[in-house]
Amino acid sequence: MTAPTLHEPTVRTVDQLVAHVRTGGYGPGPAEQRIALAFTTAQAVRHEGRASGYRNEVLSLRLGAAVGSCAVEPGALPARALDDCVGATVAELLDHQLLPVRIAALDAYLMSVRPHTADHGARPYALPAGSSLHRSRARARAVIDLLPSGPQRVLVVGVVNSLLEQLRERGAGYVPCDLKGGTTEWGEAVRTDALAELDACDAILASGMTLGNGSFQPLLDHAGATGKPLVVFAQTGSAVLPRFLGAGVSAVSAEPYPFFWLDGGPGVIHRYGGAR
Repeated sequence: MTAPTLHEPTVRTVDQLVAHVRTGGYGPGPAEQRIALAFTTAQAVRHEGRASGYRNEVLSLRLGAAVGSCAVEPGALPARALDDCVGATVAELLDHQLLPVRIAALDAYLMSVRPHTADHGARPYALPAGSSLHRSRARARAVIDLLPSGPQRVLVVGVVNSLLEQLRERGAGYVPCDLKGGTTEWGEAVRTDALAELDACDAILASGMTLGNGSFQPLLDHAGATGKPLVVFAQTGSAVLPRFLGAGVSAVSAEPYPFFWLDGGPGVIHRYGGAR
């Protein structure tokens, strides 16, 4: 596993990470950093050949050249949240009552001071141009490659059918979990209580959305206590999650804004840890 090359404080909780940010542990004080732009991105998709579709909504905050993001349940973000963010300092938004605002602000700050570059431990992975499904499958291969090889039972927290498809092709067992429940493309029941499934699984593959809904910490604690691989695929908190490498997180697929589903051109994601 490859950790960022710069010395960084060891953090084992999101609260500890925020505390280090507040005290200047990563550079500029957050009270000096002001958000210039706040926006949301909404998407509805149903890939050709797939039986069902889904919707995404993401809050993004612009800090200088950096953009930090946090996914939210579609329609759940109050309209006033954008007004709250514009012109506010990162320090103020780290105290905001809405968790997605706090995560987006933290992500924007860390994107500014710890961008996805080689000297911070990132390895670029090119995504091809093509349809949304073609690009989704390419991303899935990049993510699943970060898991240890060999048969295993993977707890998947945040169901993405292209990821499940890759696990199936590689002969890995999995337990699909998502707060929305439902069924997978293959008719498998999606569990809603990921924590109840942890002990029966050998590895964890989790969406960065777990940061925005408050379910990340128990996954991190379990991985840290058991040594199980915890791989995170992150549009939410792409700059936040690499800070936990070596403290429970074994690998991260970091995908900052703009996300792969926004256009059909070539793109890049950034991988940390895992197999080279």
